[in-house]
Amino acid sequence: MLKKLEEKLHSEIPMTKYMQLTLEELNDNNLITKAPLKPNINDKGTGFAGSLNTIATISAWCVCYLEASKLGLDNCMIAIIKSDISYRAPITKDFKCISYLPSEEQIKLFEKKLKEKNSSSLKIKGEIIEDGKLCLDFEGIYVIKKR
Repeated sequence: MLKKLEEKLHSEIPMTKYMQLTLEELNDNNLITKAPLKPNINDKGTGFAGSLNTIATISAWCVCYLEASKLGLDNCMIAIIKSDISYRAPITKDFKCISYLPSEEQIKLFEKKLKEKNSSSLKIKGEIIEDGKLCLDFEGIYVIKKR
């Protein structure tokens, strides 16, 4: 499933291929994506804020896609409508983004709204940690609509 989703990203959002974003692991709590520093570097030799924001945004989008897929909505529309990001420390090497899966309670509410209105939303949190230090903190709200 992750490989198929990664191919979808690289095909439909070409910059993810250039950024060398890969989907590394999906477990009961989170999705872990990774990318090398080199194609995502800035003039200071650290992670470019635009790349970091993009990777956090897309990683959280992937969580929404995976949750929608569980409900048989592989062809739904997913769009971010609001995000908040904090850059707390520079990224100095290849990095991983951890996007947290919604709670069971969030999923139940999501499903209920989706059935009632054919549209619902999810709030997804994520972070990038380097050597145990929080470098980036992300929160995004995504709308998911049936097609």
